[in-house]
Amino acid sequence: MRSINVIIPTLALAFGPFASAFVPSSLAGTTVKSVKTGDDVDLATFLSESPSSDDKTMLIMGTYAADFNAVEYAQRLRYYLPKLQECGVGKVGFVLNCEADAAKKLAELVDLETTDTSEASPVELLVDPLGEAGRKFGVGRGWLPDNEDTSPYLKLFGMLWGLGAWATLPAVIGGYIGNPFVAQPWIEDALAVGQKKKRWPDTALEIDETTGDVKVNKFSELPYVGSWERRPLELATLRLQNMIDISIKNWKELAPNGDALEAGVLTQLGGCVIVDSSGNSVFEWKDPGICAVANFENILKKISAQVDEK
Repeated sequence: MRSINVIIPTLALAFGPFASAFVPSSLAGTTVKSVKTGDDVDLATFLSESPSSDDKTMLIMGTYAADFNAVEYAQRLRYYLPKLQECGVGKVGFVLNCEADAAKKLAELVDLETTDTSEASPVELLVDPLGEAGRKFGVGRGWLPDNEDTSPYLKLFGMLWGLGAWATLPAVIGGYIGNPFVAQPWIEDALAVGQKKKRWPDTALEIDETTGDVKVNKFSELPYVGSWERRPLELATLRLQNMIDISIKNWKELAPNGDALEAGVLTQLGGCVIVDSSGNSVFEWKDPGICAVANFENILKKISAQVDEK
C-alpha cells in the first residue's frame, strides 16, 4: 500500500498540468478552513463529494489575496461561473493563502459571489494562510524557494523576470500585444467591474449608467487590431487597474503576514483541478508563472467535449 501511495502522485506529476487520472492523492488529509463556517475542510473529501451524481467539482488553488494570480482567478471565475455550471460544475472551492477577512475582501473587490454572501452561489471560499495545501498539490514555489537568506521580495522581483517562473514574461507581454485568434471575454467584464468601482484607468469602456451594460469597448475602435479576439493593451490595462486599485490600494488588508512570508507564500504560484463525480480528474493545471493562470476557455472546451461524448 505504501508503494502505491508513492507511485500514484509521481505518475500524476509526470504527465504535466492536464493529465491526472484521479483526485490528487497528495491532498488526502490536507485541510483548509471554510470562510463561511470556520470549519476545517478536507480537500480530498471536498473534491470527491459532488452535489449530484452528474456534477463536477472544481478546486482553485489561489495565491495570497493581493497577488496578480489570485485576482485574475477571482475575476475569471466571476465571469465563467455560469458557463462552468452549464458544463456540469456544481461546486467550486477557491483556496486563498490568506486569512478569512482578506479572502472576503478580495471577493468583494471583484464582485465574486460566494456561499459567504449568497446561498445560491456554488463557490466556497477557503483559506490556507501558510499555503500548505498548494504545496501538497504541487504548485510552483518560485525562485529560490528553499533559500532562507534571500528576501522574499527579492525573490518576487526575480520572478517578474522569469526566474523560477518561466511563463511570467510571455504572459505579461501577451497582455500588451493581444491575440487575434483566442478570445478572452472575461477581460471586458473585469474592466467593467473596475470602472463601476471608480478604478483607474477608467476610460477603456463606455458603460450605460442605467443598465450597467457596456456600450462601447474603446479597444474595439483601435485601427487594424480592433477586431482581434483580444485587443492589444486590453489585458495590460486591466492588470494596471488591478495593481493600482486592488493590490496596492488594499495592500494592508490583502498582504500576507510575517508567518506567511516565512512560509513562502509571496512567491508561491497557484493552480486548479476539476474532477467528476467518480473522482476522476478531467482537468488539472499548475501556474508556470506570474499572470500565467489557467485559461478558462480551454477548461470549457475540455469539459464540454466530455459532456458531448456522453
